[in-house]
Amino acid sequence: MKKKWWKILCVALLSYALLGGLLFEVPRLGILNETIRNLHFHVPMWFGMIILLTTSVVYSIKYLSSNDLAKDRMAVEFANAGVLLGILGILTGAFWANYTWGEPWSGDPKQNSAAICLLIYFAYLILRNSLEDQQQRARISSIYNIFAFAAMIPLLFILPRMTDSSLHPGNGGNPGFNAYDMDSRLRLVFYPAVIGWTLLGVWLVSQRVRMRKIQTALED
Repeated sequence: MKKKWWKILCVALLSYALLGGLLFEVPRLGILNETIRNLHFHVPMWFGMIILLTTSVVYSIKYLSSNDLAKDRMAVEFANAGVLLGILGILTGAFWANYTWGEPWSGDPKQNSAAICLLIYFAYLILRNSLEDQQQRARISSIYNIFAFAAMIPLLFILPRMTDSSLHPGNGGNPGFNAYDMDSRLRLVFYPAVIGWTLLGVWLVSQRVRMRKIQTALED
């Protein structure tokens, strides 16, 4: 039971976020209107993605300092989970943009940067599958993972803020959600959603790592 408490918490938080995000009262804001509910899905998914990818690069650094393949396996599984949340974040963002900007993909700098980040991590996963030697694969992909993470930071948080053509909140001179997420009605769902999506990613990692161990034992 002690090992399952966080899984139960994950299910509870995501259930709460789903119900609260769809049913709780939200502030009536110009243009956004009811689409503000997507704040509880799109943004927490991206928060979870960043947390998972940060954990991934930490494990890559640990592998380079120890040559422990277990650290490399953790790195790739956290990257897999992070990419999954990134894809969900892109899809929910496109859905939101379709209602607020008039089209799902408008070439917004933040959208383009997010897509480039995912492509960089897709290349990381493809690179791993192209190498057969385990230590070589772990070493090269760990170095690539560090550079991929270093590229993600300016792509998501710096470059979109340097242009005036972005429609995204917090970029291109547009106000962010700081004033909105201080609303208690949003905050009550938003923060639990961030924790819930992050825990879901960790849950997926734990299952994938367990499957890899079973597969390795069967091969031996």
